[in-house]
Amino acid sequence: MARDDLHKIVRYIGKDNPARAKSFGKTLIDKTALLAQHPGLGRTGRPGLPEWLRELVVHSNYIVFYRVFTETRTVQILRVKHAAQQVP
Repeated sequence: MARDDLHKIVRYIGKDNPARAKSFGKTLIDKTALLAQHPGLGRTGRPGLPEWLRELVVHSNYIVFYRVFTETRTVQILRVKHAAQQVP
């Protein structure tokens, strides 16, 4: 789902500004890659969401929702959403 979210966002931005879409996609990928080394970068505690769900604001309008598996030291990116969209 997160991959689909990213593709949709980049396509949407690319309709008006292809260069910005490419730049945004790279920024998003770079920031989410940081989660592998620093899974605690995001925050928890949004009311109504599971306590294991974390979120990282990667741009003023875009949020990456993810889960950390401490046993295996892995991160699962679940969704990428515009801040105005309904959260997962």
